[in-house]
Amino acid sequence: MDLSLNPFSSGTRLRDMIRAIRASKTAAEERAVVRRECAAIRAAISDNDQDYRHRNMAKLMFIHMLGYPTHFGQMECLKLIAASGFPEKRIGYLGLTLLLDERQEVLMLVTNSLKQDLNHSNQFIVGLALCALGNICSAEMARDLAPEVERLLQTRDPNTKKKAALCSIRIVRKVPDLAENFMGSAASLLKEKHHGVLISVVQLCTELCKASREALEYLRKHSVEGLVRILRDVSNSSYAPEYDIAGITDPFLHIRVLRLMRTLGQGDADCSEHVNDILAQVATKTESNKNAGNAILYECVETIMGIEATSGLRVLAINILGRFLSNRDNNIRYVALNMLMKAMAVDTLAVQRHRVTILECVKDADVSIRKRALELVYLLVNDTNVKPLTKELVDYLEVSDDDFKEDLTAKICSIVEKFSQDKLWYLDQMFKVLTLTGNFVKDDVWHALIVLISNAPELQGYSVRSLYKALQASGTQESLVRVAVWCIGEYGEMLVNNISMLDVEEPITVTESEAVDALELALKRYSVDVTTRAMCLVALLKLSSRFPQTSKRIQAIVVQNKGNTVLELQQRSIEFNSIIQRHQSIKSSLLERMPVLDEASYLLKRAASSQATVSLTKSAPSAASGGSLKVPNGAVKPPPAPLADLLDLSSDDAPVTTSAPSTAPNDFLQDLLGIGLIDTSTAGGAPSASTDILMDLLSIGSYPVQNGPLATSNISSPGQAVTKHAPGTPQVIDLLDGLSPSTPLPDVNAAYPSITAFQSATLKMTFNFKKQPGKPQETTMHASFTNLTSVTLTNFMFQAAVPKFIQLRLDPASSSTLPASGNGSITQSLSVTNNQHGQKPLAMRIRISYKVNGEERLEQGQISNFPAGL
Repeated sequence: MDLSLNPFSSGTRLRDMIRAIRASKTAAEERAVVRRECAAIRAAISDNDQDYRHRNMAKLMFIHMLGYPTHFGQMECLKLIAASGFPEKRIGYLGLTLLLDERQEVLMLVTNSLKQDLNHSNQFIVGLALCALGNICSAEMARDLAPEVERLLQTRDPNTKKKAALCSIRIVRKVPDLAENFMGSAASLLKEKHHGVLISVVQLCTELCKASREALEYLRKHSVEGLVRILRDVSNSSYAPEYDIAGITDPFLHIRVLRLMRTLGQGDADCSEHVNDILAQVATKTESNKNAGNAILYECVETIMGIEATSGLRVLAINILGRFLSNRDNNIRYVALNMLMKAMAVDTLAVQRHRVTILECVKDADVSIRKRALELVYLLVNDTNVKPLTKELVDYLEVSDDDFKEDLTAKICSIVEKFSQDKLWYLDQMFKVLTLTGNFVKDDVWHALIVLISNAPELQGYSVRSLYKALQASGTQESLVRVAVWCIGEYGEMLVNNISMLDVEEPITVTESEAVDALELALKRYSVDVTTRAMCLVALLKLSSRFPQTSKRIQAIVVQNKGNTVLELQQRSIEFNSIIQRHQSIKSSLLERMPVLDEASYLLKRAASSQATVSLTKSAPSAASGGSLKVPNGAVKPPPAPLADLLDLSSDDAPVTTSAPSTAPNDFLQDLLGIGLIDTSTAGGAPSASTDILMDLLSIGSYPVQNGPLATSNISSPGQAVTKHAPGTPQVIDLLDGLSPSTPLPDVNAAYPSITAFQSATLKMTFNFKKQPGKPQETTMHASFTNLTSVTLTNFMFQAAVPKFIQLRLDPASSSTLPASGNGSITQSLSVTNNQHGQKPLAMRIRISYKVNGEERLEQGQISNFPAGL
């Protein structure tokens, strides 16, 4: 056949095929070219064409990179590898790495060829085999060929040793058990002079430390001195053109050695002591005016922070990061901020010295640097510097970008709430934030502000006057308007009469009519916001009682909303008009000031609600649950009411109870407790009593919270339960009725010993079990969490998921902060009901989230070692 007449025969050169493919104007033309070429290659394979085998393989590799199937050429790779010439082997091994991977069964056929080539006399063929093995090695091939690779680590040729070290990394990753075979060779190769060998061996040592604890201990004893020598030689070496980058000799080797030092020195004081001096030398001698030098300095800082370094060395490292913050390169500043956040756990005082520079980064033009710097400033705040730092942040709040104001506002509010030294300072800062960025303040923040004002009678006059002035200056901030409206409604007479004046404030003149003007303006300005308008109506109603002369004007304002399309506003308007017009006798008592809000209860409820997230189980609500939503840590939230009392700040979580009989199967209280708690014999007062007890369970009222349906402190004898209740609450049924006082309770705990349900390097969780008599399907578990690290864990949250045949209820955790080193624990109760008790065992998936020095961490696992019978 004349090849010149068929340009797509097996003899076509690779460049001609590439030129023909690139000349295709459409995808269809390209597919046609590839299809004809593949057909010609298949024909050549069928004819066992040896002359063009390597050329056909090269073309197949190009076709493969274009995304077309080339599986029919896999066996040709093996034939080329088995050939004796170097060109054929080179194409064969290249095709092997491209067309096959470790999952291909065909790969097992090449093991013998690889073994022969690893023992070949030609170093170039040995290099080809090492490269291929390092790319496609499977676990079986690693076990078969590990002795040959280990032997090649001791050859004289540096290129062969380099490739053998890189191939060893793949072998150790695939079969960690073989790490011990390479320990001695890796440690001895650290004496080499060739940089290519050194960088490969350092990577191998790092991989060995990850794979085997024995290898880690061995390298700590035999390689530290070699690493120190390498780093010293590279740092002090004269100019070498082949390794020089921006005036620094081989920065890649620098970084690899520093990373290995960090791995060896972590948690080992002796090893850390050996490398302290060389780290100090690298940190002081390396120039920071080039990117290569900055990379070495950053890795040096990482190593210093990761080992048991001296305090002076850590201060030096943090000072380097401080210099990074002054760099013009955004990337360098960003990584410096990240590293400083980690350094907060090591040496807070040293980081505090760079507070001014960090504050400047909050004002940076780059949004990622601003956000990272803001997080670091939040970590820097303490009792001594909270006032100057807060002032800096509040001053910047006025000129910051709108995109950044939300994060900045949230951080300022959190800082003020956490570190407020006195109530007056707290109020001043919150009023500034509300004035500047009230639209970005979250509801729970201004709710907490109102709670604090109601609990500070000596500051109520100051608060209402300050808010009135802020409202006059900036009435466009939604949260400011709401807080100001609430305060004017409650403490309007203090505003008008300048009651409870403080030394720091100047008297202002505000008439009753001007106070009403402020509310009327807010009512008109926020015509779209239902919540704000409703609060304005309530405040106007209260002023009608406090300022009788303005009652007619207020009535006229209220009546304007009688025809409002929003039902909430229409109803309020009609009812309030009726109060003003017809019920003068009871108006004064009806519109008294709100009782002081329980600050402690509100803060506890707020902390619990902030931890609540959607449960891992996405099963539909059962009939017994009454349609309630389950969220972690025991917060049970019913469907939201159509309208909420906008002045009752605790109403968000308050359940809506109906007048359904207490014996209904979907009774919310019975579902919550799992027991018949309400005495059905009390006919008339059951609904209201149920509400009181339910509010008690949700920590809304003032009754003590019980952790379970039958607390230990409530049992006085085996046959009697002590009932402590407020007047008007229902009697509690004697759950043990029928047992004589002399009848001993069965020991339900003896058969269920405690278990370690979950343990990691950070946490340990244990379960204790308790059974209720006569209810084998129900189990109460008490989880205890212990911190095994030396760093306090914050924002701790435990979540659990169970199969559909199991019902789960989590009670609130005892705390959200887990002390370090086991100095305390967090406890949490769980109640499970196994609806297939005796048929299927209990199983559970868990997820634990927490923060370490502000960084989010997540651990999860599955528990299947529950005792039999649960």
